[in-house]
Amino acid sequence: MELTAGKGVRVTAVTKAFGGRPDIARALVGAGVAALGDSRIENLERLRTDCVQSPTVLIRSPMPSQTQRVVRAVDLSLNTEIETIELLSKSAVDLDVEHRVVLMVELGDLREGFMPEEVDEALKRVLDLPHLHFAGIGTNLACRSGVIPDGANMGELSRLADRLESDHSVSVDVVSGGNSANIDWLTSGSPIGRVNDLRLGEAILLGQEPLHRRALDGLHTDSFVLIGEVIESRLKPTKPWGQSAQSAFPRSTAPAESSGAWQTIVAIGRQDTDPDGLLMPDGVTYRGASSDHLVLGTQERYRPGVEMRFIPDYSALVRSMTCPNVRQVRCS
Repeated sequence: MELTAGKGVRVTAVTKAFGGRPDIARALVGAGVAALGDSRIENLERLRTDCVQSPTVLIRSPMPSQTQRVVRAVDLSLNTEIETIELLSKSAVDLDVEHRVVLMVELGDLREGFMPEEVDEALKRVLDLPHLHFAGIGTNLACRSGVIPDGANMGELSRLADRLESDHSVSVDVVSGGNSANIDWLTSGSPIGRVNDLRLGEAILLGQEPLHRRALDGLHTDSFVLIGEVIESRLKPTKPWGQSAQSAFPRSTAPAESSGAWQTIVAIGRQDTDPDGLLMPDGVTYRGASSDHLVLGTQERYRPGVEMRFIPDYSALVRSMTCPNVRQVRCS
């Protein structure tokens, strides 16, 4: 928080990677985050039901079928479609509540957002709708296409905020510059401009920035550990034999080694995590995975029942924390 606060940027902590667990959310609030954000309305409803005291943000465009739930449980939502914004207004009127709206702007990553030239018309419509309050603008980068947040696209977002205020006599209170991928830009010395909010998940939970997976000073990179139990370990060839076709999970097998070795199976699969996102223990190689089996190459035999520990990346963490078959244990 010191890093962002020193730049005048507040943090919206993203809770989706831990399924909106209230105890973790409260810890984040206690650490000084400005708001809690999630892409799933169910998680935000859980926070509201559990009386977690924090403003809440829906960071994915609302589903039209869920707009009443959104205005009931969420203080602010990020939006990309006028039709959905109109439904939010109707739902807010029906429930007699005020709902804050951020307009998302597409700046190159090609995931979501109004094109920059469309924002003026979207803003005019928001200002005409009852029970809605225009809060500001935002963007998202590096999630789909890997486009890096930098001085150019962040500068464009700042200039857009200035122009909207000038042309429409509004206050752009929120300028949400993006996610954990913005950390390098934040520390690069580039002007911060109008950006005053970042939506951070991976940087907080895993202690690293996602562009290069660089560890961040003062943060832990092993706060989450996935533990699996060995169910088989024996000497086997590393190359399959017999006629082959597609497997249940194409491209799920690592390149074969040249000779036989210990093959160890852990009771974790693609239903439970993203196997490609697990950091292996020393001396262990990832060979492949099915829905229920994590196949590893090991230098020795592991006795069935032995537990193996893996450090998940963000993709693996999200899957594991939201999988009902993975038991969550809080360690002191």
